[in-house]
Amino acid sequence: MSDAANMNVPYEAGRYRSPDGVPTDIVVFTITSLQRSTAQKSLPERTLQVLLIRRRQAPFEGSWALPGGFTREGETVAECARRELLEETGVADFHLDYFNVYSRPDRDPRGWMISHAFMALVQEAALAERKTSDEAAEVRLVPVEEALQLELAFDHGDILRDALAKVRTSMMTTAIAKEFLPEMFTISELYQVITTVVPEFEERNFIRKITSTRSRKGILEEARGEDGQPLQSNRYSQRPAQLYRFTDYTPELSIYG
Repeated sequence: MSDAANMNVPYEAGRYRSPDGVPTDIVVFTITSLQRSTAQKSLPERTLQVLLIRRRQAPFEGSWALPGGFTREGETVAECARRELLEETGVADFHLDYFNVYSRPDRDPRGWMISHAFMALVQEAALAERKTSDEAAEVRLVPVEEALQLELAFDHGDILRDALAKVRTSMMTTAIAKEFLPEMFTISELYQVITTVVPEFEERNFIRKITSTRSRKGILEEARGEDGQPLQSNRYSQRPAQLYRFTDYTPELSIYG
């Protein structure tokens, strides 16, 4: 039948197979900090972690999984992701990005479930009071490398691997590092956050490049007090270091430029 002929055929929902459900799965990344036991001040030990829940119900009862749930009628998948994360963890304020859809027919033993996956970046402090829902027996932060070795429920292992690749790319191409930092920070703290997410990143001239290279200049600004004087901190160093903050500027980088 031609396209023109198809346009005149009334749509009948019964002619098409609909999914049995449209769930969302959320990969929640955070960076935890652990103070080092050293005589001199130093940066804390930082670890990239992911939030996992232990399922209370079948299927995969007792298995670790990503938080998530089914989209309700009249709700967008993004609204579902935010609601589910609030219900299952108590977290309400976070950076949320959509990154993929998972539709393999056998991904869920309950039926054909097309899952929409989101990546949330959350400050460690926001997860301190995390809680469980009726569907979760336990909620826990797990180092990403450890989580990758677990046999997660459904296809959540695949989703986690894809999300990790996504956050690593975004860390190198956008300003999402600010989601893991306080409003004001030192260059050393910024560098450590980047290498926590992207371990292979190494740049000896990082301070010069991030503050003076034309394509990056304007991403950061020196933090100043009400009197206009530069603000400094010696929280992690013997000498006071200049504090910086991210601006709203987004550089337009191109592989062709």
